[in-house]
Amino acid sequence: MSKSPGHQKWPDHQVREEPLRQPMEAEVEGMVVASSADVIKVVEDKSPVRYYFPRTDVRTDKLKRSQTTTECPFKGTASYYSLNVGERQLDDAIWSYEDPYDEHQALKGRMAFYDEKFPEIHVRPKS
Repeated sequence: MSKSPGHQKWPDHQVREEPLRQPMEAEVEGMVVASSADVIKVVEDKSPVRYYFPRTDVRTDKLKRSQTTTECPFKGTASYYSLNVGERQLDDAIWSYEDPYDEHQALKGRMAFYDEKFPEIHVRPKS
């Protein structure tokens, strides 16, 4: 893609990526919707900790791409997905940077969960 305008404009802002050594899972109302031993933990200044799962380890059959996108000046444009859980749909519960800025290419093809917006989503170490 290109260099992040956010990192250029605010060089002190930290976005740290850390590959985890332990398997993680995302669960919603008793259903595991993601499970992986290849998760990247992202710690960003002034933001909640995020866990990015490889798309191949997410139950994409439970997702529907929405029209929502957002722009992060550090990571790029995020595309959102709604999550279908039984009869319920959690709108824009998951996002992905499909073409992230150069500094965050490790996030390409990964998905994160909006767990503080939806308390029924639990992202934690796999037991």
